[in-house]
Amino acid sequence: MPVDLDLGNYERFLDVTLTKDNNITTGKIYQSVLDKERKGDYLGKTVQVVPHITDAIKNWIESVSLIPVDGKEDEADVCVIELGGTVGDIESMPFMEALRQLSFSVGQENFCLIHVSLIPVLGVVGEQKTKPTQHSVRELRALGLTPHFLACRSAQPLLEATKAKLSQFCHVAAANILNIHDVPNIWHVPLLLRNQNAHHSILKQLNLTRYCISCGVHCFDVTSEQFKRNTKFHKTQLSFSVATAPDLDSWTTMAETFDNLTDHRPSLCYAQVNIAMVGKYVGLTDSYLSVVKALLHACIACSLKPHIEWIAASDLEDESEKSTPEAHAAAWKILKSAECILVPGGFGDRGVSGMVLAAKYARENKIPYLGICLGMQIAVIEFARTVLGLERANSTEFDAQTPDPVVIFMPEGSRTHMGSTMRLGSRRTHLQSPDSLTSKLQPSVTRYGDVCYVDERHRHRYEVNPDVAQVLEEAGLRLVGKDDTGKRVEVIEFHDHPFYVGVQFHPEFKSRPTRPSPLFLGKSCSSQFSDTHLCFKTHLAFNGNLTGFILAASKLLQTHSRN
Repeated sequence: MPVDLDLGNYERFLDVTLTKDNNITTGKIYQSVLDKERKGDYLGKTVQVVPHITDAIKNWIESVSLIPVDGKEDEADVCVIELGGTVGDIESMPFMEALRQLSFSVGQENFCLIHVSLIPVLGVVGEQKTKPTQHSVRELRALGLTPHFLACRSAQPLLEATKAKLSQFCHVAAANILNIHDVPNIWHVPLLLRNQNAHHSILKQLNLTRYCISCGVHCFDVTSEQFKRNTKFHKTQLSFSVATAPDLDSWTTMAETFDNLTDHRPSLCYAQVNIAMVGKYVGLTDSYLSVVKALLHACIACSLKPHIEWIAASDLEDESEKSTPEAHAAAWKILKSAECILVPGGFGDRGVSGMVLAAKYARENKIPYLGICLGMQIAVIEFARTVLGLERANSTEFDAQTPDPVVIFMPEGSRTHMGSTMRLGSRRTHLQSPDSLTSKLQPSVTRYGDVCYVDERHRHRYEVNPDVAQVLEEAGLRLVGKDDTGKRVEVIEFHDHPFYVGVQFHPEFKSRPTRPSPLFLGKSCSSQFSDTHLCFKTHLAFNGNLTGFILAASKLLQTHSRN
């Protein structure tokens, strides 16, 4: 289901897997209250925002907060709640009131409120202004919420005088004023907070510090083993030991690696991989944020500079050569200079012809190609038109009357009611052939005897027509991944190509900074290896993170540099 971009950031940074229940929306809350009213749960009472809506919000938070998202079975120790928007927004008022009530019911010792605020700088004077933060804190207090911390966003580090002013007028201790100023890349933010001892202060507020009974002090930066060894200082048993100091050594290395890859100093010689992203919504690059992050994770693992070129699919079409010749020429120039081509997901027929042309160019010129969701369907359409000679082959999404429907609406869906008709969430894909490139690239393949499968997230209404599957395979398009039924096509590959892969699922959703998606990683690093066999063996060096899309592109890059 569509969610806020921040939810993906939480998954990537914390390496957790969230579900639909972790995404609370006003619509969900009101729907749950309406359902209860229809079932008679309120016994005919007048349903009001307070207490019914606010109670529903609290109940949702309390139930979800007990479910761990880090793969462990025990109940979670801490629940992080992000309330978006701006203080004073009318649509946020029920949530504000619910959090006020929640803070009272759980007790202040179990509740920590961090208020994020912008510290602007007047261009003429250059002074860091605190007045907006003062007003927002005052508004928060009027709603019954008092922040324990201020997380201040700013272009430059906060001056001590600015911190002192914020502390005085916002009634927040100076030690609890955290500054998140602009940094070279977003991965420096955890390091920035660690350097300001944010973890110390937050743990203390939540009573999650290690406390020594004999010394009567809070202790943070030691591990459990260090506590056991240090009996000379800590002579008695600790009252509790919940949290340990954060180990961010590998994270620091990763952030510094990214800095080096994006540094343009000549002394830092890293190969650059040019990636052509052919999509429908390139006007707003955040539309493909998860894909961009997955490519970034893969390139960093391979020590390659990612250079993403955005191509509006419609600019590749023949019609654009007449209407916008300059844009058409520029789009094709970018496509032909790319080491790899990626076609992400999307809906609707706009730009489809351009995507088909991009897939055809990649296949015929042996350029690494990765098609995701719609991108896989595009590859099937192109193959049917070019190789099978079915000139009018299409998806019924784009042409309901096509005589050769190679992509069709899923039979279990409803054409009249589009709500809740998508195939959503984590689904199992069975890899049909152990010698397929996709099988070799997957570190997360689970094997039981001869059965290989991966679990990936899906979001689609259309599928490859099962009736044409055999014809496609006989012509050379390998259908190497299928669902539990063995009929729905999930993964395709072209046999005579270094890397031509289409997947119906979205591998970008499971990519992590420390565990890049195999399909993306494979497209980045192949310049380091001489053949596919060596590419496959290299996953041991990446702790199970295998090779694929970027590997193939890097291999092509090496070939170009030799020539």
